[in-house]
Amino acid sequence: MSRLVGRLLLLLLGCWILSVASVLAVGNLDDAQPADAIVVLGAAQYAGRPSPVLEARLDHAVQLYRRKIATRLIVTGGRARGDISSEAETSARYARRRGVPVSAIIIENESRSTSEQMHAVARIARQQQLGSVVLVSDRFHMLRLLLTAWKLGVPAHGSPTRSSPIALTDMAGIRYVLAESVKAPLAFILEDGGASNDGATAGTTRGTAAK
Repeated sequence: MSRLVGRLLLLLLGCWILSVASVLAVGNLDDAQPADAIVVLGAAQYAGRPSPVLEARLDHAVQLYRRKIATRLIVTGGRARGDISSEAETSARYARRRGVPVSAIIIENESRSTSEQMHAVARIARQQQLGSVVLVSDRFHMLRLLLTAWKLGVPAHGSPTRSSPIALTDMAGIRYVLAESVKAPLAFILEDGGASNDGATAGTTRGTAAK
């Protein structure tokens, strides 16, 4: 019995090490290619101004838009308690001020977590008949996003920002990598593609909401 337990523990350890390696490997791969939309995963904003993390994601997404990777920009993220602006509204204003036209921006401003954001993106992809998307976030985030997109039936490519203040080699980055090494496989196991069929229009507007 003890030998069996030992083997199971070794198996779990091996799977976890593989997961850590996958988070790092996928996070260092920029697979940006022509798609129907660029998706920016939300992050903190302060009184309508993007946090450094969100700003880095937006700057990268705007660069991709200027390269004509896609003609539409989807920004995601709702409001925390007490906020005067949602993450998505803040992102849309930031992008518009950097030359992305209002007509190109789709705002999803209800989601409060990565899972909710990705389910919302899946709904938008169906509504807008998007063939594929490019996901923009931090490097540590990419494996979970791509696995979730696959589970939700959204063809996706990852393009992580390289200018985020969260570096994979500092303590904060290491903590995020270790957390994602658990969250990514759990997302792959637990995400339910059918759930994103509900509430197809909730919280989604065109860029005019961020004027």
